[in-house]
Amino acid sequence: MTVSSSGVDAITGQGLEGWPHVEQSIGKILTTRIGSRVMRRDFGSDIPLLIDAPMNDRVVLAVFVAAAIAIDRWEPRFALRSVAIADAGPSGSIVLALSGTYYPRGHLGDFSIEEDARTRVMVRQ
Repeated sequence: MTVSSSGVDAITGQGLEGWPHVEQSIGKILTTRIGSRVMRRDFGSDIPLLIDAPMNDRVVLAVFVAAAIAIDRWEPRFALRSVAIADAGPSGSIVLALSGTYYPRGHLGDFSIEEDARTRVMVRQ
């Protein structure tokens, strides 16, 4: 029996489980500024601080590093393998294309079941 994690869809309020729940969690992690959650000040990533910066090589690398650190720290069900900027808008928004390994039971410390996974996350000011 595979015990998958579950939660609530932030938009619809419906139940959410499996990979869609992980996608939502990754989005929340990457779009939350560190220090902005009252009871969990260390939650989130530095990506929101980088959104208005010029998209030069240095900032792009900083975004990639911030994504890798935050996902590694906060999402045990996903091991990031690659990250790329899929789109960048004139308003400062960026879309990150993430690929890696999904561990359905990773939140329980069980990494014996794995599958390749991809997602995209939009980050905007």
